Amino acid sequence: MTLPGPRLRPIRATAMTRHRPTGPRLIGLVTPDLQNAVFPAITEAVSSELTRRGFTPVLCAQSRGGSSEPAFVDFLLRQRFSGIVFAGGHYAFADAPHEHYRRLARLSLPVALFNAGVPGLPFPRVVCCDETATELGWRHLTSLGHERIGLILGPRSHLPSERKAVRARELGVDPSLVARTAFSLEAGQAVAAPLLRAGVTAVLCASDPLALGAIRAVRRAGLHVPHDVSVVGYDDSLYMKCTSPPLTTIRQPVEVMALAAVDLLCAQMDTPTASADETVIDPELIVRESTGRPRAPAA
Repeated sequence: MTLPGPRLRPIRATAMTRHRPTGPRLIGLVTPDLQNAVFPAITEAVSSELTRRGFTPVLCAQSRGGSSEPAFVDFLLRQRFSGIVFAGGHYAFADAPHEHYRRLARLSLPVALFNAGVPGLPFPRVVCCDETATELGWRHLTSLGHERIGLILGPRSHLPSERKAVRARELGVDPSLVARTAFSLEAGQAVAAPLLRAGVTAVLCASDPLALGAIRAVRRAGLHVPHDVSVVGYDDSLYMKCTSPPLTTIRQPVEVMALAAVDLLCAQMDTPTASADETVIDPELIVRESTGRPRAPAA
């Protein structure tokens, strides 16, 4: 089952002055990693749209022991790039360094960001609505009859996760069933185990790798998905329909977001003054086989 498709909802923010770049038509595409399948998907979608418009995208993918995000920014500035699209990064974490973003703002280099960022950065953002994503997953699980629902989010400093947490509190999620961790399969497995011991019958996760980790924890506990525990992911990254069982997840409409991000980047090149807008795009619930009705209690 697929709910209605994405809707664009622009939110006006403060205006900022931009200048048309005079250098080559090179655009940097900075990603936190390529292990989470959503980032290669974003990379492909943004690169295709940039190429269609006559730009040359250059991928800067962080890796363990490799160049840092500030180092990539230094490189891009030395090479006279025309703009940068960040597919994720320090801007999403309140406790990460942000001086390289302020440097870009001082230089008036066109920049576009994917998803929520810390307050005060004057760059336009394309945001998949975190509050709606949380509500879609929660209401799907409660409609099936689940009452004890665990929630696995990213770190407390991660702005998209904090938005999800705020909506979860509004929905009445039990705070004792909310876990925070890094975005990896192994981390998802580690924090899901105590949630299972607490008696959850469903787990709502802030990424697909976290959801796959939760499924592994369910199996290690001698239980089954979805017969004993239902699991919902987030992103609908590549191959989630091929997992065992196929994963119910909240889809980020990456193609739509990529088009919007490139539009925002080009707007900064085309007009002397561009607005630091937040364009909000609604996610979609993709129902597959990892969710079902809770197991009836023993008589």
